[in-house]
Amino acid sequence: MIRWSALMILSIASVCCLAGTTADDKKKAADAAESKTENTESKDSKDAKPEAGEEKASKKLSEEDKFTAKCPVSGEAASKEQFTSYKEKEVYFCCDKCKAAYEAEPKKFEVKANYQLVQTKQFKQKHCPISGGAVKKKFEASVANVAVRFCCEKCEGAVESAEADAKLEMVFAEGAFKKAFVAVKKEEKSAENKTDQPKEDAEKKVEAKK
Repeated sequence: MIRWSALMILSIASVCCLAGTTADDKKKAADAAESKTENTESKDSKDAKPEAGEEKASKKLSEEDKFTAKCPVSGEAASKEQFTSYKEKEVYFCCDKCKAAYEAEPKKFEVKANYQLVQTKQFKQKHCPISGGAVKKKFEASVANVAVRFCCEKCEGAVESAEADAKLEMVFAEGAFKKAFVAVKKEEKSAENKTDQPKEDAEKKVEAKK
C-alpha cells in the first residue's frame, strides 16, 4: 500500500514537472517570435525611407513652385491671387487696396512694376539698360537682388555707385526697360527653369578658375 502511494506521488510529480517545462518552452517560443517580428518591422521601417533622389526631386519641385515678388505699391510680399495685366504679363500686389491704387495711377508705379516683371522672370535681359549695347558676363551688378548685366565697366560703375532708388530708376524706368528687357515666352520660361541651375554652376566654376 505504501509502495503504491509512493508510485502515485512520483507519477503526479512527473506530470507537473512536464507541464511546467512545456509551459516554459511555449513562453520562450512566443517571446522569440515576438522579438523577431519587432526586428522585422524595424527593418521594414528603415527600408521604407524615401531615397535620396526622391527627396532631392521633391525639394527642387518645392523651390520651383515658390513664388517671390514685391508689391510695387507697398513693397511688401505680393500674392499670386492679387494681380492685374501689364505688358501682356501680370503684376502682383499684396492686397486689393494696392491693386486699386496701382490701377488708378499705373504710371506712378511703372518702375517697380517693370522691376517685378524681371523679378518674377516674366521678362529677361537682352541688352545693357544704359547704352542698349550687348552685355558681358563680367560686368554685372545686383539691383534689388536682381542680377543685371552691362556692356562695359563704365555703365556698371554708374549703376553701382547710385543709391538704391536711383538704381531702380536707371535700370527699370520705361526707357531703359525697353532697351534692355524682352518678354519671356511660356515655353521658353519652362526650358529656362530646367537649364538655369547648370548654367549658374558652370559660371561659378569659370569664375573660380579666374
